[in-house]
Amino acid sequence: MQRIRKTCLALSVAAVLAVLVGLVADAPAVWQPAAVLAGLAAAIGFGAVEALKGYQYTAWVIAGLIAALTYPAPFQSWGDFDLGGNFLITTVIQLVMFGMATQMRLADFNGVVRHPRGVVVGLVGHYSVMPVAAFVLVHFVDLPDEIGMGVILYGCVASGLASNVMSLMARANLALAVTVTALSTVLSPVTTPLLMKLFAGRLVDVVFLDIMLDVIRITLVPVCAALLVDYLRTARRTGRWVVDCLAVVSAGWLAYIALGGWNDASASLSETPMALVESVSYMAAALIVARVFHLLVSGSLPQLQKAMPMASMIGIMYYNTITTAAGRDALLSIGLTLLAVGLVHNCTGYLFGYWGSRAVGLDQSSARAVSFEVGMQNGGMATGLAASMGMVGTAGLPAAVFSPLSNITGSLLANYWSRRPPRDGDTGTEPAPGSEAPADGSPQDKELTV
Repeated sequence: MQRIRKTCLALSVAAVLAVLVGLVADAPAVWQPAAVLAGLAAAIGFGAVEALKGYQYTAWVIAGLIAALTYPAPFQSWGDFDLGGNFLITTVIQLVMFGMATQMRLADFNGVVRHPRGVVVGLVGHYSVMPVAAFVLVHFVDLPDEIGMGVILYGCVASGLASNVMSLMARANLALAVTVTALSTVLSPVTTPLLMKLFAGRLVDVVFLDIMLDVIRITLVPVCAALLVDYLRTARRTGRWVVDCLAVVSAGWLAYIALGGWNDASASLSETPMALVESVSYMAAALIVARVFHLLVSGSLPQLQKAMPMASMIGIMYYNTITTAAGRDALLSIGLTLLAVGLVHNCTGYLFGYWGSRAVGLDQSSARAVSFEVGMQNGGMATGLAASMGMVGTAGLPAAVFSPLSNITGSLLANYWSRRPPRDGDTGTEPAPGSEAPADGSPQDKELTV
């Protein structure tokens, strides 16, 4: 395998040279396939170099973006099947959220008691710095309204789980990082629509209840399903019996919906009650998925648990690539501007998160954790909300650009801090409650981005 990786790395260099030659000769037939080949070969080849392994997943995401920009048509539809349909994108994002959340534990919320000041600083920083920074950037940079709304949307969502991986790499306070991520996700059904109403109301019509229900459906439902799996690991017989009864009721509800109940409800209910019916249906499906998943990982397929992060990564690659293909023309016209906006937004979060934490007296390891929690966003939630609004090719573009970018900047910052242990004596590398860090401190098995 190592030989294949080295061969691909060499091939990527040759492909880059072919891209340059094709551009100079104005030969799209040369540089376009060479660009796609360079991206794919580099994504594989990074695994051959120890210093680049931490960026391999990001390289795969970028390879998908290159392919979507170069040949958008295959990533938009296959015949009559729409690859970017709202239902499909939402379902993929829900599965991604569930897969990543299977790495969380109910015990993670104990961090509120263990690190109360750090949790408050992290949550306040995240839900103030990032939306305000996004609003200011959109105000001063000339962006189309829907893309500007997407920038603000990205600034208003919860923390991304990739921040936990960065905290692990950076010798930060991992328990604090996991707690802030969990709580920001739980609070997002209220905070995200409220902040969107406040900061994006002049760009598009923001309906608080609609966004709240979308956040619940896209994020909170799959995360709660994953936490239900964690509960079932140690639940007593009575607890499992209650879950089984709820699963049976949920199956009955879904059967009713599938056999005509949905059409009946659509004919007699207005938009808001129908949104509630849809949310209840998603909750019912999530409960069944959680119960089946627990039966599999505790029985015949225990390896499924370890496969979930990789499955989530593939899902992230899917919706980032599809979003890029849908918004290709807009991205080609404002891509560099959007990249600059994303870099400023991301670094603003890191700076305010770290130095704000130090200003209120947090130790270095906790300040590092808060820095990542403030600076890194849940791109999947932003993409899902954009898709639910029918704006995946416009409002969804900032998340498609900013998420891989934050992975790169976060990895660079984490690697910098990893070589500089916190001077206050707290290494900050203790595992979060209910979880264990890899024995060698490597983040590879848990590397994620959202």
